[in-house]
Parts: sequence; structure tokens; C-alpha cells
Amino acid sequence: MNKRMKLGLVCAAATLAAGCTSIADHRGYIVDEALLQAVSPGLDNKRSVEATLGQPSFKSQFGPETWYYVSSKTGQKPFGSPEIERHTVLAVAFDAQGNVTSTDRNGMEDLAQIDPEGDITPTLGRERGLIEDLFGNIGRVGGIGPAGGGGQ
Repeated sequence: MNKRMKLGLVCAAATLAAGCTSIADHRGYIVDEALLQAVSPGLDNKRSVEATLGQPSFKSQFGPETWYYVSSKTGQKPFGSPEIERHTVLAVAFDAQGNVTSTDRNGMEDLAQIDPEGDITPTLGRERGLIEDLFGNIGRVGGIGPAGGGGQ
């Protein structure tokens, strides 16, 4: 093998290897451990939390006011679906006066995995065929009213 063929094979192998690497993506809040540790129950309030952590990803709509900071790191192999590699949720709860009452941090262990069942949604009841779908309601809705469509 001459030198050019070896160089060509090495370049081809490098190109193929580069195409097989995982694509990393970050979604949501960018976690800074020092800032997360700076939020303390009893010492901070809404204004200081917003100054330290910024706007939350979302706020609770019901119950005690809670701000959520959600962060996810995903990886995707070529021709594959993205998979979550790291997931963090910081929940900061406030009292009626706006003071921090608690902070709670959850990770991958609390992440719910939902596995859809293909293209069909299971339903209760019986299966109907095409003909029954087309003609099944004939005679069920009620009789035809008097001529002219008027009635009392």
C-alpha cells in the first residue's frame, strides 16, 4: 500500500467515526451549583431568588407558590431519538409573604418514563368496523319531523 492510499483510508475512517458521534443538546435552565447552593430557606425571598437564579422555567398554578428550574441534557446518536442523559429540577417554595420556605432538588430517579403504545390509543368499548361507522347511526338520532321542518 502506498502512502496516499493509507492517508485516504485514515481520512475515510475519521469521517465515518465523526458521523457516529452523539449529538449533545442542553434544554432549559443552565445549572450552576454555586448559585443553587446560595438559595437558603428563611434567608431569601422572591426578589433575591430571581436575582440569583433568574426567571424560573415555570411557576406553580395551584397550591403554595413554587418556582421550578428545569434542566435537561440530551444525547442523540445518528438516526436515533434523543435520550435524556441528565435531568435536574429545582423547586423553590415560598410562603404568603414571598419568603423561601424550602428548596427541593430532583434528578433522573424521579423522572417518569412514558412508553406510548404505538399508533393506537386503547379505548374502552367494542371495536367497530368501517360499515358500522358509516351506517351505525341511521335510525338512532330520532325521526324526521313534520313536513316543512317546523315544529313546536
